[in-house]
Amino acid sequence: MPFDSEDKRSDFAKWAEEMSYEDEKELKRQKKQEEKDRKKAEKLAKKGPKKEESSSDSETAETGSDIDSDKTKDVSTDDTDVNTDTTDEDLYDEEDYNPDYKKVKKKKNKEEVNIVKELLSLIIYIGVIIMICYCIITFVGQRTTVHGHSMETTLQDGDNLWIDKLTYHFSDPKRFDVIVFPYQGQDVYYIKRVIGLPGETVQIGPDGSIIIDGQVLSESYGREIMVDSGTASEPHTLGPDEYFVLGDNRNDSRDSRWADVGDINKKDIIGKAVFRLTPFSKFGKIDK
Repeated sequence: MPFDSEDKRSDFAKWAEEMSYEDEKELKRQKKQEEKDRKKAEKLAKKGPKKEESSSDSETAETGSDIDSDKTKDVSTDDTDVNTDTTDEDLYDEEDYNPDYKKVKKKKNKEEVNIVKELLSLIIYIGVIIMICYCIITFVGQRTTVHGHSMETTLQDGDNLWIDKLTYHFSDPKRFDVIVFPYQGQDVYYIKRVIGLPGETVQIGPDGSIIIDGQVLSESYGREIMVDSGTASEPHTLGPDEYFVLGDNRNDSRDSRWADVGDINKKDIIGKAVFRLTPFSKFGKIDK
């Protein structure tokens, strides 16, 4: 019996040695596989999403074949642990080298480009609006406010008017038009009514009547009979493109009867008052 027990112990020692050898061999294989997987992960991260997916499939296939070949061994549990660790590493690499990173970056770049385009479009739009407003104010018309009482009762102090600046580029002022012009080239504007036209001879008689080319002008704009005829007490012939103007409130108006105003040249006329904006109770076209 002792002999038999010694044989058994000998067999057990041999089996233990074999298992120890197998464990060492398996451990080396696992380390080699981990190193191989790590290198593949780094390589795939540099190449891109598609190659990374294909390589991950091959890694799974290889791992699967290893598991199948070692089903009968007790160390299969250790293989599972090793493969689990490898999978965690792959996930970690995927997080570090996200395949969607380039897509997200491109999307951000597109959004930045769109913002720049929108800003440029807004700047161009504002510039166009400013240019349109400038053209309207310079060539088409503008708003002005009446100050004083020289045009009563047609216009009142504080009335807001719309001035047509376009019409006189294509036609000449007509008699009884209400026009706006600068006073002696200054930044002060007068608003008066056209009475005498270019080439006509104008005179204001002693009774306050207006005489055009020897005939009394029939008009009803004068608020009262003129007391002072000024320089127009004698016949006065207008030159080309010159107009004789008076305020409707004849005895409270600084107009062509006075030397500091004189006859108005067409090139100095800003425009024609055509519309009353305020007060709203008198809103509408200005009657001649």
